[in-house]
Amino acid sequence: MSDEALLSIRDLQVSFAGRAGGRLTAVRGVNVSVDPGEVLGLVGESGSGKSATMMAVMGLLPGSARIEGSVRFRGDELVGRPERFLRGIRGKRIGMIFQDPMTSLDPLLSIGAQIAEAVRIHDRGIGARQAMERAIELLATVSIPSPRQRAAQYPHEFSGGMRQRVVIAMAIANDPDLLIADEPTTALDVTIQAQIMELLQRLCAERKMGLVLVTHDLGVVAGAAHNMAVMYAGRIVDYGPVNDILTSARHPYTRALLDSLPRVDRRVEHLDAIAGAPPSLFSIPGGCAFHPRCRIAMERCRIEQPPDRDFGIERVACHRAEQVGGYFSARQGTS
Repeated sequence: MSDEALLSIRDLQVSFAGRAGGRLTAVRGVNVSVDPGEVLGLVGESGSGKSATMMAVMGLLPGSARIEGSVRFRGDELVGRPERFLRGIRGKRIGMIFQDPMTSLDPLLSIGAQIAEAVRIHDRGIGARQAMERAIELLATVSIPSPRQRAAQYPHEFSGGMRQRVVIAMAIANDPDLLIADEPTTALDVTIQAQIMELLQRLCAERKMGLVLVTHDLGVVAGAAHNMAVMYAGRIVDYGPVNDILTSARHPYTRALLDSLPRVDRRVEHLDAIAGAPPSLFSIPGGCAFHPRCRIAMERCRIEQPPDRDFGIERVACHRAEQVGGYFSARQGTS
């Protein structure tokens, strides 16, 4: 991680009020960074802590949440800062694309009015007409045809893919340095997914904008990201360059995720599935949280939490990282 990173997250922990006065830890010691122009893929099953991590960055968690650790953006610490300071960051310097574009848009306001509002809220000196012209420009930027006519329409008149483009236009309305995209291709067909990802990559390249791509789709990450971080039970268990992890991952969870995907270069009768289910926040296992589902777990895994270890430029939290490649290669050879 670079000290000059656009976004630097160190030892981040997020917990929520639980039963009988206790606390449930949803994010456990996350360490990642994003440089200008970099696309980071944040991957994991539902409930792994991906969205909670990014909500902590944005300062959008509920009052019951307790955030510890450090989140630095352009060198400025965000954790513990007052809401007034964070409002100046959100939407202007850090943009966010939420999971469902339909719930992100007001059905009673035209598309142009909503984008213009996103512009004016951070630039009080711009007039209504200028803001609307900026909204039309942004619609053209995200490749919406006939942007002037479309600006006068309402969300229900747009398809799912077009609404997602509108949400992206709102997120980049104030030329942010960092964009957080939380499942931006969910519920879209594969053709529209490809178009949305191509758009996001183009915007990052043109604007030198950092992008955190939160997803459960390894295919999306493989085609778009430079680095990827794999989360499990609130912790980053695998972190490094996308190509390195996809070809020679050293964490058994990452390898199991990859083996569960269909591949054109390997014929099998049945896809491998990961046994069991992700742990609940109420009952995270001791030791390595993945050990109840891990095929190569040993006694040490059950009692001792693995530290982060560096293997070149890949960082892995696994006691048996050295044996993972040989074990999974042997299994594939007998499939």
